Amino acid sequence: MGKLSRRKFLGHAGCAAMTSTTMLSTLLNLKALNAAALSNSTVADGEDYKAIVCISLGGGNDGYNMLVPTSSPEYNHYAQVRSNLAVGKENLLNLSVRNTPGRTFALHPSMTNIQKLFNDGKASFVSNVGTLVEPVTVNEFWRQAKRVPLGLMSHSDQQQQWMTAIPHERASIGWGGRIADMINQMNDNPELSMNISLGGTNIFQTGLESVEYTINPYDGITEIFGYNNDWEFNRIKKEAIDELLNRTYADIYENTYANISRRARDGWLTYKDALDPIQLSTDFISTSPNPEYHGFTMSMEWVAKMIAARQSLGYKRQTFFVSFDGWDHHDEVIIAQSEMLAELDYAINQFQLAMQELGTENCVVSFMISDFARTLRSNGNGTDHAWGSHMLTVGGPVKGSRIYGAYPETLLPHQNEMDLGGGIIVPTTSADLYFAEIAHWFGVSKSDLETIFPNLINFYDYRIDPGNPLNLLTIS
Repeated sequence: MGKLSRRKFLGHAGCAAMTSTTMLSTLLNLKALNAAALSNSTVADGEDYKAIVCISLGGGNDGYNMLVPTSSPEYNHYAQVRSNLAVGKENLLNLSVRNTPGRTFALHPSMTNIQKLFNDGKASFVSNVGTLVEPVTVNEFWRQAKRVPLGLMSHSDQQQQWMTAIPHERASIGWGGRIADMINQMNDNPELSMNISLGGTNIFQTGLESVEYTINPYDGITEIFGYNNDWEFNRIKKEAIDELLNRTYADIYENTYANISRRARDGWLTYKDALDPIQLSTDFISTSPNPEYHGFTMSMEWVAKMIAARQSLGYKRQTFFVSFDGWDHHDEVIIAQSEMLAELDYAINQFQLAMQELGTENCVVSFMISDFARTLRSNGNGTDHAWGSHMLTVGGPVKGSRIYGAYPETLLPHQNEMDLGGGIIVPTTSADLYFAEIAHWFGVSKSDLETIFPNLINFYDYRIDPGNPLNLLTIS
């Protein structure tokens, strides 16, 4: 994208190092003050419990075919730019949007359940949102007048930045993990991780001290084979395993490995006892539209089961990470996205039905992240990597039937002032604003948001703004 001078490189590196050091030391100090950090948190549905569910669409979802403008002449501009990838207007699902006077929008035809959730006031979108260090225009981008995220349009870099909220460096601590470091002791059993992953090890839930507990969506809680079996050989094996795991080792690596393995064993025993009795009336699998993508739907079912067991496990706050990969549609985008959006739509709807069944609909917020958008311009049969996109948020606390942020007024490249070229749109809403709203609802006080999101001050100053970053969620 251009040359970087040695002085500018050292300046950026120095700022990054200072940011990291300050943030990490502050988090350690705040850990002892987690009750104060939760002072703004209210009881939802008569129960002091809240959960956030991060749904990661790995690969980069084509957001501009998910949420489509339908007013005139906006749809005509959309169809002109997208050419052979445009969804026919007659097939789109109309939305009743409350906050876009004079403009109308619709959803991809595979998203019938999301359409109903949106129109019923239980879902909203954040439009043209993306990773940003500070606000930037197209002109400022090309002149290198503003800082921009590292590795733009790189899968690994952008996935990392959505999970860390630190786009100016390649960090290894996620914002979900930073929150867990701060407030994990609010739960009755601090030995159980606040962070539950259905997508394996991930940066989002990695903290200084916090790690995720991983559940396999197909096999469930991972167990030690034969550990609880009464057969004599297994009893001997159990004694040997316990002796190895409960020992303190002089070598730091051996001791760390033993501690992690011991936590995994203890977690398995605790979660198994709590989850085995759970029976949900909501059916997740038998009517799933695409068995090829059952893994995602089963993941959402496991999240629902874990929430159902919250009281027996002593949880008051939980984060969940669910991965749904395969959205890198350089080819066959029309067919592939149609099938995958149908499964996404179904699984989210069933999850919301389960939340109603459990009486926790107002205690849980589900939110979408994805690497980046896709180019507006077709590459022939698909789309390539871009930047700003549209993200879905669902749940009782969501101020629904709204599109937050600034959806471009036209998608024509010569009229859209945020088009970098080739249909790559510069985001006008920072991911920090999106995440800060969720974190604030979850219980992080406004004064601590900047510790979790070090660049938030570039977009929102809680000291002079009495409102919430986006006003996306109901926070009291």
